[in-house]
Amino acid sequence: MKCDVITLTSKKAAGSVDLPDDLFGAEVRKDILHRVVRWQLAKRRAGTHKTKTQSEISGTTKKPFAQKGGGRARQGSLRSPQFRGGATIFGPVVRSHAHSLPKAIRRLGLISALSAKAKDGKLVVIEEAKLAKAKTKDLAGNVKKLGWASALIIDGAEVDGAFAKAARNIKGLDVLPSQGANVYDILRRDTLVLTKAAIAKLQERLS
Repeated sequence: MKCDVITLTSKKAAGSVDLPDDLFGAEVRKDILHRVVRWQLAKRRAGTHKTKTQSEISGTTKKPFAQKGGGRARQGSLRSPQFRGGATIFGPVVRSHAHSLPKAIRRLGLISALSAKAKDGKLVVIEEAKLAKAKTKDLAGNVKKLGWASALIIDGAEVDGAFAKAARNIKGLDVLPSQGANVYDILRRDTLVLTKAAIAKLQERLS
């Protein structure tokens, strides 16, 4: 499929590029997108939630009262969960929430995300993402003219240093190298912007 190529300073077409149909024209699998996003977010969770077990509660180990003769239920410790200040049974512990996901599913998820943006008309191809000087004001002005209120810009193997520095303080704008392209970041932004170098790298990575 053909797609116009624009520049950072103008919406006018500065050429065109062929987008491979197997990457940008595939069936959009919402079930796969859901699985991949869950997998990504699960890996990000800190898993540092923790409650104290009976062995960790501070307090006496003395038996509260005699086993027999008091007419009350037997008790072995004041640190038991039924007492105030006692332990929590089956509470959360420090752990990893990450789970495995086959590489084929991850690849299919990324292809589905790219195809979804192309299908919705929210895919933009630019010549390159480079700036002579790291000026946030200049880049913000260009982004506003282009109408990118919420956009993810994916470049080639590396992101231009001046461009990355200028973009980091612009609200709603994310910049990633092609190796960092992922389903969650593509879906969370309204517009997906790819450089010509990014298309070549994504084709190399996913083919």
